[in-house]
Amino acid sequence: MPSIDKVRSISVWIFIIPFFAVNTCLIIVTNFHQILEPGVPIFPTFPYVDGEVSISRTVRDFPLYLIFKPAMFITSFLLINYWLNTKVIINHFDENHLHSKKIVFFGISSAVLLIVHSIFLGIKFDNDLYKLFRRIVMLSFIIFELVAQAYFINFLYKSKNKILPYINELFLKIKRVLITTLISISIIVLPFLPFDNFKFLKHAIEWNVFLGVIIFYLLTYLMWKKN
Repeated sequence: MPSIDKVRSISVWIFIIPFFAVNTCLIIVTNFHQILEPGVPIFPTFPYVDGEVSISRTVRDFPLYLIFKPAMFITSFLLINYWLNTKVIINHFDENHLHSKKIVFFGISSAVLLIVHSIFLGIKFDNDLYKLFRRIVMLSFIIFELVAQAYFINFLYKSKNKILPYINELFLKIKRVLITTLISISIIVLPFLPFDNFKFLKHAIEWNVFLGVIIFYLLTYLMWKKN
């Protein structure tokens, strides 16, 4: 089935491109921060654990956004293609699937939100509404992405008997555990987002949710069998 091959090849790049873009920026900031911003010290950090710095703080300054922005634009384009080809797969196995339109809507909307976030990243306005707008866009991206993935996992389990010859069931189970964990963490953390007291915890969760979201696509690559 051609769409399965397309989804496999697209999904692995959706993992690789943002993973290397964000972590390359992190390595540059950690090791060359004195060159980029003289007089502003930064300590060695592994934000997945210590939450010392946020993703946006890591990638928003010149020249780092020259790495991050193109990577996110490419990732957004790949996401749109991923969800459109996923719709073809869904219609192949269940033409009247109840949530197929929701899956495509939330999936493509998340890609559009990622584009919007990337465009405004690095543009500095000392305005509370602007800062709130950026936070809402980023939060909406994560929510839309998780909703699309949750609906898709639901489809895979409901159609498991039909799709079983095409998938590695172990990775489907891992995907379900991953998306359940990400949604649970997001729900637990949501009430604490307005408070600055939990800054380091929020940063660490942000990095790990980012990693979890792109690992979902790596698992998609591993789940579908090569034709």
